[in-house]
Amino acid sequence: MNSVSIFYTLIFGLILLLIAYSISRIGRKKEEPFPKHWHSLLEKNVLFYHNLSKGRQVVFQQRMMQFLSEVYIDGVQLELQELDKILIAASAIIPIFGFEEWHYTNLSGILLYSDYFNGDLEFDGNGESRNIAGLVGNGRFEKQMILSRKALYHGFENSNDKSNTAIHEFVHLIDKMDDFTDGIPERLLKHGYTIPWLKLIHKEMEAINDNHSDIRKYGGTNEAEFFAVASEYFFERPDLLEKKHPELYKMLVQCFKQKPAI
Repeated sequence: MNSVSIFYTLIFGLILLLIAYSISRIGRKKEEPFPKHWHSLLEKNVLFYHNLSKGRQVVFQQRMMQFLSEVYIDGVQLELQELDKILIAASAIIPIFGFEEWHYTNLSGILLYSDYFNGDLEFDGNGESRNIAGLVGNGRFEKQMILSRKALYHGFENSNDKSNTAIHEFVHLIDKMDDFTDGIPERLLKHGYTIPWLKLIHKEMEAINDNHSDIRKYGGTNEAEFFAVASEYFFERPDLLEKKHPELYKMLVQCFKQKPAI
């Protein structure tokens, strides 16, 4: 191969690399720097963040901005506020904060409604009962999450009720990373823990359905909902979960690779 051929081969290869890089960037937003005034908003509204050391808070901030650069958030008949984005991003980072590297590859966008909605995704008018606070979409809503702003804010206003809708939905996404929302987070649990985890789930679900548990009733619906509900409890009241459900607490510490500070 002569020098001219080598030159054109190198140019062609460079062009291919640039095209590949451009394609990889399509749909991604530029990662913005963390707005300094968000720190006080996080301190005030997100107990998990408040309880972190200053160094870990900086890491949390970086992870939030990375998340916001990868996922679009749109308001449906509402104007997005800064606190909307802050609380959604915090909800995404809290359950995966124990992992140095994590991307929600099964999420591209979040739709924020002003209120609770129904199965037809209606939040006003005379439709059927509106009692859905959040959901992870399927079908034409694949890779989408829909959240109620009212539920989002309530999840952070009350840190004692063991409930947080946005964290609940992000845990469903974590569960779904293996394409199945089945309550078995295979990306988090080592294979050897799967059977003990299922046995523990079924024992705890039986207690819930027999009214012998302080875990929210919805956790007795199925394995996937139990995992999400128990995770809400874990991040909202880790001290109480460790006291009342030590085996479950220990398993969730292994699962999420962290012990939430209290």
